[in-house]
Amino acid sequence: MLENLTWIEAEKILTPETVVVIPLGAAAKEHGPHLLLKNDLILAEYLTMRVCQQAEVVIAPTINYHFYPAFVEYPGSTSLRLNTARDLVVDIVRSLAHFGPKKFYILNTGISTVRALNPARDTLALEGITLNFTDLKSIEAVESKIRQQEGGTHADEIETSMILYMKPDAVNMKLAVKDYSPTGRGLTRDPNNKAGIYSPSGVWGDATLATREKGKIVTEALVALILQDLEMLMEK
Repeated sequence: MLENLTWIEAEKILTPETVVVIPLGAAAKEHGPHLLLKNDLILAEYLTMRVCQQAEVVIAPTINYHFYPAFVEYPGSTSLRLNTARDLVVDIVRSLAHFGPKKFYILNTGISTVRALNPARDTLALEGITLNFTDLKSIEAVESKIRQQEGGTHADEIETSMILYMKPDAVNMKLAVKDYSPTGRGLTRDPNNKAGIYSPSGVWGDATLATREKGKIVTEALVALILQDLEMLMEK
């Protein structure tokens, strides 16, 4: 954990061979009435703990603000502009690369974040720096085998199940709801907003179907994916 070191200790481990993992998880983003605003941060911290146990990497401090435009109508939710989110990652990676490392991995817990991470990766590649990141869509095959809900991807059956497995005291299943509309872009609290997905609860899917058992299956698949990503990055 980089944040627990002195600069003298950091100098010894930040080498060209070092893989630096940067967790990315929102600390202020709505997740319905049953999950906390820091839900993605919980995901990031849990996955970081698992990575620390199984991989020889340096963990940089977590990025807890990024690009989440779909949720800004819900109080407490925050989003950076796309270019700001891109540049935030680029600047952090450049700063650390200055001391030696050229291999970086964003432990990504979002979907919209990819829109900023892709151009960040491309920018850094021009400077000889490799930036890879977690693609949550890569575990779709696992999710599809256990998913019961009609549709949705936010504060839903799958995400709620994962938190039930990782940190059950951060879930209030008594407040879990089904809230799903198949059309629109971005969630909205305004029933007259025809462009958005109307969701008075902030849920997109059916959180009532969540179970700890489903969460274990998805979480363990995600951990395996991240460790595989890191192994491939180390071998480059």
